[in-house]
Amino acid sequence: QVQLVESGGGLVQPGGSLRLSCVASGFTFRSYFMKCYRQAPGKERERVAFISATGGSTSYIESMKGRVTISRDNAKNTVYLQMNSLKPEDTAVYYCSTLVGGTVARGQGTQVTVSS
Repeated sequence: QVQLVESGGGLVQPGGSLRLSCVASGFTFRSYFMKCYRQAPGKERERVAFISATGGSTSYIESMKGRVTISRDNAKNTVYLQMNSLKPEDTAVYYCSTLVGGTVARGQGTQVTVSS
């Protein structure tokens, strides 16, 4: 059974940093790309970052370029999202996702709140 479990969210002051983790199970993690999304209340879902199966290719949402880095450890079945210089507008539920066997797999998400 495919599972994605995020962690690492929390309350952080503007300018602070967080590292989110997403642990995968139930599929051959190293063979699949991973995406990180966020959704704030009343707003559309946004794709924050993408990483290819090998980690050799990444892409980021324009509003977070230079502040966010996605990485993966295929030995640990884990993808990481390092977020720096956080802003109040980064407040959202962040979750990871991939496509396995034609079906979208998504975690439950982790709340990130940026506030003073």
